[in-house]
Amino acid sequence: MVKDVIKETEDKMKKTIEVLRKDYATLRAGRANPAILEKVTVDYYGTPTPINQVANISAPEPRLLTIQPWDKSLVPTIEKAILKSDLGLNPSSDGNLIRIVIPQLTQERRLELVKTIKKKAEEARVSIRNIRRDSNDKVKNLEKTKVISEDETKKGQDEIQKLTDKYIKEVDHVLEVKEKEIMEV
Repeated sequence: MVKDVIKETEDKMKKTIEVLRKDYATLRAGRANPAILEKVTVDYYGTPTPINQVANISAPEPRLLTIQPWDKSLVPTIEKAILKSDLGLNPSSDGNLIRIVIPQLTQERRLELVKTIKKKAEEARVSIRNIRRDSNDKVKNLEKTKVISEDETKKGQDEIQKLTDKYIKEVDHVLEVKEKEIMEV
């Protein structure tokens, strides 16, 4: 019983870390990364579709992204979608291939991004703590309904706290790596 709660807790905490990593991948850090376009959608026959589902996106150079749509008629639509996104990117195309030069980040923009990633990290920590609280409540309910003993409750809560500490450290590590990436010139 307690093992099920602990397993569920760990799964939820892992998902929180995955979400944080995906969020960080979409933030521009001065280096070309196809993931920054994940949230950009284009109107594809009346359906909002992510760019990576209608084109090949690659980073042939550290500061260059190329987008090659499978349907050439989408080139202007993709360019407009990128311009409308809040990524601050200027695409240019030759009719077949869209090139996006990733500009050097200003110090001001870097500090802004660091604030953003710290906020996202704090949200992840709060989420992990909420998962801990919910799991502890489940364990306490198992004790109340006489499914488990007081000792098992204590062990379960200790286990949940260890998981919480582990995943909070993981959030801090992911934050530190992304912060270094943003601040490197």
